[in-house]
This record gives sequence, C-alpha cells and structure tokens, in this order.
Amino acid sequence: MKIKVGIGFATGRKNFQQVLKTYVYNWRESGLTNILNISLNLFIAYDLTYSKTKTADYTNVGKDIPKLVDDFCFIGALETYEETSKLVKAGVLSEEEASSFFGKGYAARRNAILYMAIKNDVDYLMFLDDDEYPMAVTKTGTTAIWGGQHVLATHLKNIQSNDITNGFHCGYISPIPYIDFNEILTEKEFEIFISAISNDIVNWDSIRTVMNNGGVTYADTSILTQKKSEEVMQSNHAKFISGANLCINLTNPSRVFPFYNPPGARGEDTFLSTCLADRKVMRVPCYCFHDGFATYHSLMDGVLPIKLKYITADSPIIVERFYSACIGWIRYKPLLLYITNPNNYESKIEQIRAALVRTLPKISLFFGDEKFMNVLSELDKYSKNVVKHYNSFQETKRIWNKLCIYLEEEKAKREEEDNIMLL
Repeated sequence: MKIKVGIGFATGRKNFQQVLKTYVYNWRESGLTNILNISLNLFIAYDLTYSKTKTADYTNVGKDIPKLVDDFCFIGALETYEETSKLVKAGVLSEEEASSFFGKGYAARRNAILYMAIKNDVDYLMFLDDDEYPMAVTKTGTTAIWGGQHVLATHLKNIQSNDITNGFHCGYISPIPYIDFNEILTEKEFEIFISAISNDIVNWDSIRTVMNNGGVTYADTSILTQKKSEEVMQSNHAKFISGANLCINLTNPSRVFPFYNPPGARGEDTFLSTCLADRKVMRVPCYCFHDGFATYHSLMDGVLPIKLKYITADSPIIVERFYSACIGWIRYKPLLLYITNPNNYESKIEQIRAALVRTLPKISLFFGDEKFMNVLSELDKYSKNVVKHYNSFQETKRIWNKLCIYLEEEKAKREEEDNIMLL
C-alpha cells in the first residue's frame, strides 16, 4: 500500500522558499523522493501579515521542487474562507464555530493543516518550522561541528506504531540571552523571574548551561550516535512535545487532538501536550537547528560557521525578542496552571505575582526598558480570563470532534462510490 505523507508548514517568513528547498533536497538525499510506495504532500498555511509578504512568496516553488514531491496544498485566507463556507453551508459548523477554529493565530493555521491533511487521506503528518533546518551542531573544544539530519526519514521509521513522534532541537532555541549579572540584576533574582513565567519543562540548570554557551543549545552526541528512540512519559499532567520536528499519526483521526492557544499567546504545543495521557509519544533521534534570531540563513547555502555567535543582551533586537518571549510565556501560564494544577491555581498565581513584583523593576532597569513591567499586567489579564480560555480550549476540541466525524463520513461515501464504480 502507498503511504501518504503530509509535511506541514505554518509560515509567514520571506525566506520560506529557501527553507522549503533545503528540506526537499534533504528528502531527495535521504532517498525518500525515489521510494514508489511513499507519497510526499506539502501543506503550506501562510500568513501574509506576519512579515508583509505576498502569496507568490509561498506558491512560486520553482521548477525542481514539483518534480520531487507529489502534491501541494496552499492554505491562505481565500482557501480558508472557501473551505469554512462549505462547512457552514453543509451544516457541519456554525459560522461562529468556523471562525473560532479556523480564525487567527498560530494554532488556527496548524489546525487548518491538520484538517486538510485528513481530508486528503494523509496517513502521517510531519510539522516543520520555517526557522529550523535539517542539521545538527555539536561542539569540540571551541569548534562547531555540523552534520546533516534525515529528519523526515527518522520519523517515518517510528510513527507507524505510535501516535506522535517528536525529535530534538539545537541552535538558538532559548530566547534568553547571555547575561553578565551585577548588582542591578543578580543571578538569583533572574532565576526567580524565569521560574515564574516559564513552563514546567524549563529549569534553571538547563537555562544556565545554555546561557553559558552564549545562548546556543548543542546537540547531544550520544543521541546522534546511539540512534535510540524513547517514550515520552507523563509529567505534571502532560507529555511535553514541541510544535515542530513533530509527526502525528492520522490513520485513526479519533486519536488526534487539535492545537490551541489563548488569544495573542503561543503554547499550542504545550496545550496539545496536556491531551496526550493515553497516547503513545516517542522521542526520536533526529535534530533540527533552530535559527531563532534569523542570523544563519547562510547555512542553507552550505556555509557552516566554525564558531556560533554569543547572543548577548546588548542589542535592541535581542532585548525585544526576549521581551516578546516573556509576554508569550506569561499569557499562557495561567491556563497551563489551571489545567495541570487546578486545586492550587489561586495560590500559584499569587506566588507568580509576588515573584514578578519583586523582580520586574530590576529586569526593567537592567534591560533599560520599562515595558517589561507589562508582564505583570498581562498575568492579571490572562488569569482573570482563564476560565474563558479553558472553555475555549474545550470548545476547540469539541469542534475538532465534529470535523473528524464529518471527514470520516465523507471518506466512507467516497469509498462506497469507488466500490460501485469497480462493480
């Protein structure tokens, strides 16, 4: 039987075509484009407003790429409108449900990819990010050592007997820059701040290690050499995964959950993690290099630096990215706590608030930007609306269930029609 593989990009960056070409050539190098029983299908959900791009930045894929993949599905505002209109007209969803599920935000674009992949009978759907490349970087002494990674091939070896497979990330994963602590901001106060705003899988020891490496996370050589997969176990009501280098088994859509994030926040991978208690999730041995500060596009042209730059808190761009990450984290922290620790929710929120009151003035002074004080007001705003966001999360899952039933019925109709044609 032919295996239909979907590869999903939720994108909005101008360099998307370069990233796409890198991955497609990587699939060719790994032999996937020449395997007759594997069909490679691209699902590209794009946002023109993110970096002021135009449709052609995503749809004009050049001459070579269509020869190496089997099909494309482009999902922009027009395609989304047409599909949701059909769903509303058919009585599958109300206009409010369609707007809620397929509306704005990163989770909505991922859900559009999920929906279109199942509609097109995809067996396994791989999510990749447009700022990550199929390569790993390690360090020997002061020298960066690079190696290519067969990301998609590794997932396809593991996904058939699992619900989800998730790989690793290296490079500039953390938005936290290297900091020279001083009397204005001590290490202990910064630790208190990061612990208050981050999620449960972030711990200070790992952050400190990354900071000492100048903001760079290096690949673990034992993972690269031993090539072992390990099951992701439940931790604090979640099986934590990342949103990219992620493959989802779609052969039984009833086992698939949608993505969700509170309005204006991220965390769509974290909230999916909270749904996976009885799902089998495997960590597989492949890395993607995360170009978090968009400074290593030259990697895709074959330029491999022997030393990676330190990310220090001495530039407005670096400070702005760190500030944005702080806002993103604190916006989804209340809902995550509400889901994973409902009995102690109020006391935990008060502990976070006290930590922010203590540390934010020093954070603002150290980075020279008073807007860091907004982190506290965002906590108050999102904690005030946590029940509303929780209900919205449950509603997203309810809508997804309706869509899956509809898609299953449509598939059964097609199969029945095909059988009649054969007779």
